[in-house]
Amino acid sequence: MDPELIDRLRTDLDSAGYDAPAVTALLGAAADDARRRGVRAPARRALDERGGTRLALLIRLFLLGDPLTGEELADALPALGPAGAHRLGLVAAAGDAAAGCRAALSLNPVEIVDARSAEPVAWRILSDLDDQLRGGPARPDHVMGVGGATRSLIAQAPPGEVERALDLGTGCGVVALHLALRGPVVATDISERALELARANARLNGLEERIEFRRGDLFAPVSGEAFELILSNPPFVITPRGAGGPVYAYRDGGLAGDALAERVIAEGPARLAPGGQLLCLANWESPWGGSGLERVRGWIETAAGATGPLDAWVIERDRVDPAGYAETWARDGGARPGGADFERLMSGWLDDFAARRVVAIGLGAVRIRRRGAVAGADGATPGADSGGASTTVVHVDQAAGAYSAEPPGARLAAAFEAGVAAARMDDAAVLEARWVLDDAVAEEREHRPGEEAPRAIALRTERPIARRVTADPLLAAAMGACDGELSLRRIADALAQILEIDAAAAAEALVASVRELTWFGMLAVAGTADASGTAGASGAPGTAGTRPRGTAR
Repeated sequence: MDPELIDRLRTDLDSAGYDAPAVTALLGAAADDARRRGVRAPARRALDERGGTRLALLIRLFLLGDPLTGEELADALPALGPAGAHRLGLVAAAGDAAAGCRAALSLNPVEIVDARSAEPVAWRILSDLDDQLRGGPARPDHVMGVGGATRSLIAQAPPGEVERALDLGTGCGVVALHLALRGPVVATDISERALELARANARLNGLEERIEFRRGDLFAPVSGEAFELILSNPPFVITPRGAGGPVYAYRDGGLAGDALAERVIAEGPARLAPGGQLLCLANWESPWGGSGLERVRGWIETAAGATGPLDAWVIERDRVDPAGYAETWARDGGARPGGADFERLMSGWLDDFAARRVVAIGLGAVRIRRRGAVAGADGATPGADSGGASTTVVHVDQAAGAYSAEPPGARLAAAFEAGVAAARMDDAAVLEARWVLDDAVAEEREHRPGEEAPRAIALRTERPIARRVTADPLLAAAMGACDGELSLRRIADALAQILEIDAAAAAEALVASVRELTWFGMLAVAGTADASGTAGASGAPGTAGTRPRGTAR
């Protein structure tokens, strides 16, 4: 796309105030929410009552899919003009000459939560038209806009600055834009159309100087290079091969089963600098008699054999059966129950899963760090056992709770650090450490009326992921004493006397619980960056209070 035309488009959007808050203010919150669900009548009524502005024309064109006359298009985009809009591929003829023109691309103002910023980050994103506006099947090289999976990936990303970052499978380029807030970026994709739109989005949002775009399959375009942070929302959808159904580049990696996810997870660590992290979304299969999470563990351990020790956290956010998975993606392609295409697609997916005896599919995220000098000058975690520095740590976790309302990226990073540190300590080191309970942890007690002792105790937190942990009196009391002043051993000994239980058994039980609770973000070693009431607070140095769009807004 012509950079000069992109600059003119940006001028027009700026002067019209085309951003998410302005759209909501003009339409009203209820009408805008309905519009996002594909129900456009309330928004049209709002524009009939309050329209007449350039912003209203842009909403009609790009967000409601309404045609504009040539005169209206010229009013909406005065700097770009109708001819420029056609040259960019933004619009196309709506039919006969009297019908004017319609949007040929989506141009969405979005706000995305990112732990890098105290406020949601505002962008304008070009992509192909979504289902609600397209009015037909997607093209095979369809480029998606900003979906829920992409938002989730960005929200989970570590907030700190990096020297070099990689966006693997950039699509429309929005992940690369967020990485560019952290440092220089290389963004790759196998689709030339995706790269074309991603370049346009980088220019449109003023970050083209920070992003280098390369075409190629997975890590091939960055062979031999290393990055401090890799983010990837790859085409991980498990799609039957040779079933005759539609193939979409944004979701189908072209490999059987979950082999695409395996490749990203197994090959990615080799492209990390020491101390660097890979965060990717993935789907994985659970075969009959096996565990999908344990299969992912195996992929990571295989990667560690080539790269050296790794630290990893695999979070399974959901687990679905083959029929439910097949229905989701058959619908995604536009097929609907009752139609011949839908039945054919469902049969293809179910036959494919049956051939590998798949009984469930896990959906989640994988975080991997290449071991380096991340905790001390020698790269060792304080209190680690003699083999800890050379041992790969892989923690697999099922966590269906909601992410915290604040951007969870910093809190997830802190929980990762605390969990790895505890995993690398021997039992004696865990007992000698002084632990701090996160200030978001609450205790719940359930009593029958008139009973003094609770019949159930639980520890609860809402950050970074909502968790509820059943506790006994020993664990509840110990957590209440974890303020960084006493070692866990002293707490265990004191409570063993009070509760009249064996001191060694109390210590053993608390060590196991502490190891678990660190991954939940509930505990951290005193004196570490994540062991205070401000642990992992959203924002990063120099970004608090900003709402960047490449430039602050």
